Amino acid sequence: MDKKNQRVIAGIVVINLIKESAHLKQMEKTHQIIVIVGPTAIGKTKLSIDLAQHWGCNIISADSRQFYKEMAIGTAVPSAEELSAAPHHLIQHKSIHNNYTVGDFEREALDLIEEFSKTHSKTIVVGGSGLYVNALLYGLDEFPQVPEHIRSKINLEFDKNGIGWLQEALKKVDPAYYNQVDNMNPQRMIRALEVYRASGIAFSTLRLSEPKHRPFNYSIIGLSAPRPKIYERINLRVDQMMADELVEEARTLYAFRALNALQTVGYKELFEYFDNKITLEQATEMIKQNTRRFSKRQMTWFKKNQETHWFTLEHSAQDIINHIQTNSAT
Repeated sequence: MDKKNQRVIAGIVVINLIKESAHLKQMEKTHQIIVIVGPTAIGKTKLSIDLAQHWGCNIISADSRQFYKEMAIGTAVPSAEELSAAPHHLIQHKSIHNNYTVGDFEREALDLIEEFSKTHSKTIVVGGSGLYVNALLYGLDEFPQVPEHIRSKINLEFDKNGIGWLQEALKKVDPAYYNQVDNMNPQRMIRALEVYRASGIAFSTLRLSEPKHRPFNYSIIGLSAPRPKIYERINLRVDQMMADELVEEARTLYAFRALNALQTVGYKELFEYFDNKITLEQATEMIKQNTRRFSKRQMTWFKKNQETHWFTLEHSAQDIINHIQTNSAT
């Protein structure tokens, strides 16, 4: 056999091995993740419970503030009745004093899904934190190590000059990421800025271009409504939180207000009230306003994902179940 034919045969063998590997990977995907996303107060919790009860499966929370056990009212943690209606995981399982990252969430959620896949065909993932959802479905980006002196210098500058300085510094070096990030979240902006200063490369450029292999299929369900309706639901939720003694909950957390977990809408405004900078009425209105702004950013994030199938409040849980069953690969 001449060398040319040997190369052809070797090429065919390689191609077949690649096809077989891809086939095996696909065969691994016998578990389905149903992800429910959408703006705050849209009804994700109720839908997740309806779907979990229909399929008799577990729910994983992907809400970055519902992880903390000290923050229940201000983060709209499901009620005791809702929590007992279906098995919930990664909810109020950490303290505000714990350093819990999106990478920690990714690892814990994947471990849970692996365990659930032994006895269930599906897992529900629900939450409004797009970064955490993306970490689970597609994997985290890998960035260069940041020297401690760079991180310390940025934090000192932020402490001295405030969030406005941080926003402008990030916007100048990485406008693409600035337009995506929650620009009221200093931790994420500091992270992007320190990566840029350490590498000279924009954070947005270094972000993951290819998703990591996951041993499951997934469907992403988005819930939405006209903006006035979303805002109405947000206002009602804030009023209910205040009636449920959000002020008292925030007061117990005031001493820890510098912690990252408490840089959260609903608490920051009340801390200003405790500092006598604003009235309680003003704090309440600011919570509503900032939550409405947050919901707008959530929708901007989620709308970018073309894999999401969107439903309105007029659709029933059965409509969504029918869609998943019709379009499911499992």
